[in-house]
Order: sequence, then C-alpha cells, then structure tokens
Amino acid sequence: MTKKTTKPAKTPAPATKKAAPAPAPAKKSTVAPKIKAAAAPSTPAPAVVAKPKGGRVTIIATLDVGFGNSLFVRGDEPILSWDKGIALGNVDGGKWEIVLTAITQPLQFKFLVNDSTWSAGENFTVSPGDIVTLTPSF
Repeated sequence: MTKKTTKPAKTPAPATKKAAPAPAPAKKSTVAPKIKAAAAPSTPAPAVVAKPKGGRVTIIATLDVGFGNSLFVRGDEPILSWDKGIALGNVDGGKWEIVLTAITQPLQFKFLVNDSTWSAGENFTVSPGDIVTLTPSF
C-alpha cells in the first residue's frame, strides 16, 4: 500500500498589521472661531433729486364770516386767479387757513366772503416761505 500524503490546505495567515489608533477626542477650544468678514455692500449711485420749484405760503385769516358762509382767496397767477377764488379751510370757529405750494415769487391776493364779496383795502402780498396771519375787513 502506498501512502498518500495530502497537503493540508493553506489557511490565510492572520493579519499582522495593527489598526490605526482611534483619533483622540477633539479638545474644546476657548478661542472663538474666525468669522469671515461680510463683503461690503455695494453702494448704488446716488439718486438724482430734483429741487422743489418754489416754496410754500401759509395764509391764515382770523375772521367770523357768519354761520353757513365761507372765506375764499383770489390773486396772482399761476397759483391763484383774479376770476375765481379758492376756498380756505375752516380750522376753528373764526380761523381760516390755506397752504399754497410751488410759490416762486411774491404774489398778491385778496379775501372774499362766499367768493363774491371782496375785502376792503389794498391787496395783501406774500413771498415764498411766508406764514401770514391776517384779519381782513369787509
């Protein structure tokens, strides 16, 4: 009888490489993280601003025109007209007021009750930026 030798099957050798050590836990930093500066906002070109054409004029009349009546003003063009008046607002019992805008030069005006009865005396004059309080007589 002949003897048969069988070679044992090779088993893989155990791994000899050591695994990398686990990373150490991160240390807590007491330094605040650096923050990137925000980009400066782009500044748009300045808008072109038109200067107002002329100033304001406030005309106040202190006068009791009677219950149911209104006070009007007529005057120089282009804001006012000598043909048709503009009503003043009744602020308080005997106080009437109107604000005219875009006044570029002095203007003359006169008061009327119910846009029909003219005030006595000379015309009144105002300039841009004026605030006048008047007591017209009729």
